[in-house]
Amino acid sequence: MMSVNNGGMQTGQDTAPNGTARASWERTNTLSNPPTKHLKSPKPQNAITIAVSSRVLFNMDKEQQIYEQKGVEDYLKYQIEHETEPFGPGPAFPFVKALEAVNTRLRELYPESEELFDVVLMTNNHAHVGLRLINTINHHRLFIERFCMTGGNSPIGYLKAYHTNLYLSADPMKVREALEEGIAAATMFNPPEKRTEVSETQLRVAFDGDAVLFSDESERIFKAHGLDKFFEHEKAHENTLLDHGPLKGFLESLGKLQKRFYAKGQRMDCPIRTYLVTARSAASSGTRALKTLRSWGLDTDEALFLAGAPKGPMLEKIRPHIFFDDQMFHVEGAAELGTVAAHVPYGVAQKRPQKKPAEENAKDSSAAAK
Repeated sequence: MMSVNNGGMQTGQDTAPNGTARASWERTNTLSNPPTKHLKSPKPQNAITIAVSSRVLFNMDKEQQIYEQKGVEDYLKYQIEHETEPFGPGPAFPFVKALEAVNTRLRELYPESEELFDVVLMTNNHAHVGLRLINTINHHRLFIERFCMTGGNSPIGYLKAYHTNLYLSADPMKVREALEEGIAAATMFNPPEKRTEVSETQLRVAFDGDAVLFSDESERIFKAHGLDKFFEHEKAHENTLLDHGPLKGFLESLGKLQKRFYAKGQRMDCPIRTYLVTARSAASSGTRALKTLRSWGLDTDEALFLAGAPKGPMLEKIRPHIFFDDQMFHVEGAAELGTVAAHVPYGVAQKRPQKKPAEENAKDSSAAAK
């Protein structure tokens, strides 16, 4: 199972095409060696803004433990005393690196365009911790120019000011607050010990359907009346579009950038790939989902209708940088097989105790409402 004390380090090695090993994320550069080429940050209104908390971008487990056990003053003292020591990567680190890889390709094709990902470090840390965060960013050669260190205050106002398209945090309360304000958001957790290696050149993002891309309308039917009524409802409403869910806008943003590559003849070499991974069955309840995406002018590169089967094995093959789901047992099941998964606390599934995966699969062996 996963810890909710978030953070974690990417360890292990990537394997190069010729079979030689190379370090995944660790760098040998010194703290005083920032990226050599200075890039210009896009204006917030033009960018796709990804706000990440310091505890999901970096491994701050030890520091968080000091804060929880000894209080804020000892925490700040420790951070200042160790500000030349970089943090290790956290669960969002590979995702952010993949965003930067996409930006590199976009700048090659559209040198003057500001339609880029812009990563903002959104942290409730005190400004005294800023030096260590800057040193860490330079150490890992990340391009993050925008910081918001709120000193414990809510980040919601700043998220809105930056036109945030996605907010990733270790704090489920802040994630819920963002969702209530209409901001796409998800909670990230300690990465699994067995971390699946991910691409360094192609961003891969996987989405659940109901209560993530779509509203929880159909899931409410399933929860209240069972699987048979759910199938009846979907069949009767297969030409009625589903309402949007909390991450529909983020998929839309990814789709806009994909079209920038398609316009340059790079559809088959696009550095962004998206996936729908849903426990809906294709024949019984997939039509409505696909028609809804089409009506929005959106699609995913791949759509997997699993008919109630576990998502973890499929995600292990996809190797996404992040997978979004509204149900914790799917998040945990994905993590057990090495996928970095994020919880979207939205919809009816949050209002009652969730079944364990074995119970859910036993009941819904033919299909599920998700």
